[in-house]
Amino acid sequence: MTPPELNTKRLLLRGWTPEDHAPFAAICGDPAVMRYIGNGATRTADQAAANITSFQTQWAERGFGLFAVQSKGTGDLIGFTGFSRPDFLPEVLPAVEIGWRFSRPSWGQGYASEAAAAALAFGTDRLGLTDIVSITQRGNSASARIMQKLGMVFDRRTIDATCEREVDVYRLPQT
Repeated sequence: MTPPELNTKRLLLRGWTPEDHAPFAAICGDPAVMRYIGNGATRTADQAAANITSFQTQWAERGFGLFAVQSKGTGDLIGFTGFSRPDFLPEVLPAVEIGWRFSRPSWGQGYASEAAAAALAFGTDRLGLTDIVSITQRGNSASARIMQKLGMVFDRRTIDATCEREVDVYRLPQT
Protein backbone atom coordinates (compact mmCIF):
# COMPACT_ATOMS: atom_id res chain seq x y z
CA MET A 1 0.00 0.00 0.00
CA THR A 2 1.15 3.50 -0.77
CA PRO A 3 0.55 5.89 2.11
CA PRO A 4 -2.40 8.19 1.48
CA GLU A 5 -2.06 11.91 2.04
CA LEU A 6 -3.81 13.22 5.13
CA ASN A 7 -4.35 16.92 5.64
CA THR A 8 -4.81 18.77 8.89
CA LYS A 9 -5.09 22.51 9.35
CA ARG A 10 -1.31 22.99 9.44
CA LEU A 11 0.20 19.68 8.35
CA LEU A 12 0.45 17.24 5.48
CA LEU A 13 0.95 13.57 6.39
CA ARG A 14 2.38 11.78 3.36
CA GLY A 15 4.70 9.12 2.05
CA TRP A 16 8.47 9.51 2.21
CA THR A 17 10.55 11.04 -0.61
CA PRO A 18 14.29 11.21 -1.33
CA GLU A 19 14.17 14.89 -0.31
CA ASP A 20 13.30 13.77 3.24
CA HIS A 21 16.66 12.08 3.86
CA ALA A 22 18.67 15.14 4.94
CA PRO A 23 16.04 16.71 7.20
CA PHE A 24 15.22 13.34 8.76
CA ALA A 25 18.92 12.70 9.39
CA ALA A 26 19.09 16.08 11.16
CA ILE A 27 16.12 15.14 13.37
CA CYS A 28 17.67 11.77 14.24
CA GLY A 29 21.06 13.39 14.85
CA ASP A 30 19.70 15.71 17.55
CA PRO A 31 20.48 14.36 21.04
CA ALA A 32 17.46 16.13 22.56
CA VAL A 33 15.10 14.47 20.05
CA MET A 34 16.63 11.03 20.59
CA ARG A 35 16.89 11.23 24.39
CA TYR A 36 13.88 8.98 25.03
CA ILE A 37 14.22 6.70 22.00
CA GLY A 38 15.88 3.33 22.62
CA ASN A 39 19.16 3.85 24.44
CA GLY A 40 19.15 7.57 23.59
CA ALA A 41 21.81 7.33 20.89
CA THR A 42 21.63 9.60 17.88
CA ARG A 43 21.52 8.10 14.39
CA THR A 44 23.88 8.63 11.49
CA ALA A 45 22.62 9.82 8.11
CA ASP A 46 22.95 6.24 6.81
CA GLN A 47 20.91 4.89 9.73
CA ALA A 48 18.22 7.52 9.18
CA ALA A 49 18.08 6.61 5.47
CA ALA A 50 17.75 2.93 6.41
CA ASN A 51 14.87 3.89 8.71
CA ILE A 52 13.06 5.61 5.82
CA THR A 53 13.51 2.51 3.67
CA SER A 54 12.06 0.42 6.51
CA PHE A 55 9.09 2.80 6.85
CA GLN A 56 8.36 2.42 3.13
CA THR A 57 8.63 -1.37 3.38
CA GLN A 58 6.18 -1.45 6.30
CA TRP A 59 3.57 0.38 4.23
CA ALA A 60 4.04 -2.07 1.36
CA GLU A 61 3.98 -5.21 3.53
CA ARG A 62 1.51 -4.31 6.29
CA GLY A 63 -0.75 -1.68 4.79
CA PHE A 64 0.18 0.78 7.52
CA GLY A 65 3.27 2.59 8.65
CA LEU A 66 4.80 5.92 9.53
CA PHE A 67 3.86 9.07 7.64
CA ALA A 68 6.32 11.83 6.88
CA VAL A 69 4.90 15.02 8.43
CA GLN A 70 5.38 18.24 6.50
CA SER A 71 4.54 21.77 7.63
CA LYS A 72 2.12 23.40 5.20
CA GLY A 73 3.45 26.80 6.23
CA THR A 74 7.10 26.15 5.37
CA GLY A 75 7.02 22.98 3.26
CA ASP A 76 9.63 21.48 5.61
CA LEU A 77 9.69 17.91 6.90
CA ILE A 78 9.24 18.30 10.65
CA GLY A 79 8.87 14.67 11.75
CA PHE A 80 6.79 11.54 11.51
CA THR A 81 3.75 9.90 13.00
CA GLY A 82 1.82 6.72 12.34
CA PHE A 83 1.82 3.05 13.12
CA SER A 84 4.34 0.27 13.62
CA ARG A 85 4.52 -3.15 15.24
CA PRO A 86 6.17 -2.83 18.67
CA ASP A 87 8.20 -6.03 18.25
CA PHE A 88 10.68 -4.72 20.84
CA LEU A 89 7.98 -5.20 23.51
CA PRO A 90 6.42 -8.63 22.82
CA GLU A 91 4.15 -8.48 25.87
CA VAL A 92 1.88 -5.92 24.15
CA LEU A 93 1.56 -7.80 20.86
CA PRO A 94 -0.52 -8.19 18.73
CA ALA A 95 -1.21 -4.50 19.34
CA VAL A 96 -0.12 -1.85 16.87
CA GLU A 97 1.81 1.15 18.21
CA ILE A 98 1.08 4.75 17.32
CA GLY A 99 4.17 6.90 17.64
CA TRP A 100 5.80 10.14 16.58
CA ARG A 101 9.13 11.95 16.39
CA PHE A 102 9.44 15.65 15.66
CA SER A 103 12.25 18.14 15.17
CA ARG A 104 13.14 20.21 18.20
CA PRO A 105 12.17 23.55 16.53
CA SER A 106 8.64 22.16 16.05
CA TRP A 107 8.16 21.24 19.72
CA GLY A 108 5.58 23.03 21.85
CA GLN A 109 3.35 24.03 18.93
CA GLY A 110 0.87 21.16 19.01
CA TYR A 111 2.14 19.58 15.80
CA ALA A 112 2.66 16.10 17.29
CA SER A 113 -0.84 16.07 18.79
CA GLU A 114 -2.38 17.34 15.54
CA ALA A 115 -0.54 14.82 13.38
CA ALA A 116 -1.08 11.86 15.73
CA ALA A 117 -4.82 12.61 15.99
CA ALA A 118 -5.08 12.53 12.17
CA ALA A 119 -3.10 9.28 11.99
CA LEU A 120 -5.18 7.71 14.76
CA ALA A 121 -8.44 8.61 13.00
CA PHE A 122 -7.06 7.09 9.78
CA GLY A 123 -6.00 3.92 11.60
CA THR A 124 -9.29 3.37 13.38
CA ASP A 125 -11.72 4.63 10.74
CA ARG A 126 -10.09 3.55 7.49
CA LEU A 127 -7.83 0.65 8.48
CA GLY A 128 -10.05 -0.78 11.21
CA LEU A 129 -7.25 -0.98 13.77
CA THR A 130 -8.63 -1.69 17.24
CA ASP A 131 -5.76 -2.74 19.52
CA ILE A 132 -3.58 0.38 19.61
CA VAL A 133 -0.90 1.22 22.16
CA SER A 134 1.66 3.95 22.54
CA ILE A 135 4.91 3.47 24.44
CA THR A 136 7.07 6.10 26.07
CA GLN A 137 10.11 5.97 28.28
CA ARG A 138 9.60 7.14 31.85
CA GLY A 139 10.26 10.82 32.12
CA ASN A 140 8.99 11.71 28.65
CA SER A 141 6.02 13.65 29.96
CA ALA A 142 5.45 15.47 26.65
CA SER A 143 4.71 12.20 24.86
CA ALA A 144 2.57 10.95 27.75
CA ARG A 145 0.45 14.12 27.49
CA ILE A 146 -0.07 13.51 23.76
CA MET A 147 -1.18 9.94 24.50
CA GLN A 148 -3.71 11.24 27.01
CA LYS A 149 -4.95 13.88 24.52
CA LEU A 150 -5.56 11.04 22.06
CA GLY A 151 -7.82 9.36 24.62
CA MET A 152 -5.35 6.67 25.57
CA VAL A 153 -5.15 5.40 29.14
CA PHE A 154 -2.23 4.08 31.17
CA ASP A 155 -1.98 0.30 30.76
CA ARG A 156 1.30 -0.76 32.40
CA ARG A 157 4.88 0.05 33.29
CA THR A 158 7.49 -2.42 32.11
CA ILE A 159 11.08 -2.70 30.89
CA ASP A 160 12.15 -2.34 27.26
CA ALA A 161 14.61 -5.24 27.11
CA THR A 162 16.38 -3.74 24.08
CA CYS A 163 17.74 -0.86 26.17
CA GLU A 164 16.88 -1.83 29.78
CA ARG A 165 14.87 1.38 30.26
CA GLU A 166 11.49 1.65 31.99
CA VAL A 167 8.58 2.40 29.68
CA ASP A 168 4.96 3.30 30.20
CA VAL A 169 2.41 1.71 27.89
CA TYR A 170 -0.78 3.59 27.09
CA ARG A 171 -3.67 1.86 25.34
CA LEU A 172 -6.64 3.14 23.36
CA PRO A 173 -9.79 1.85 25.07
CA GLN A 174 -11.70 -0.52 22.80
CA THR A 175 -15.26 0.45 22.08
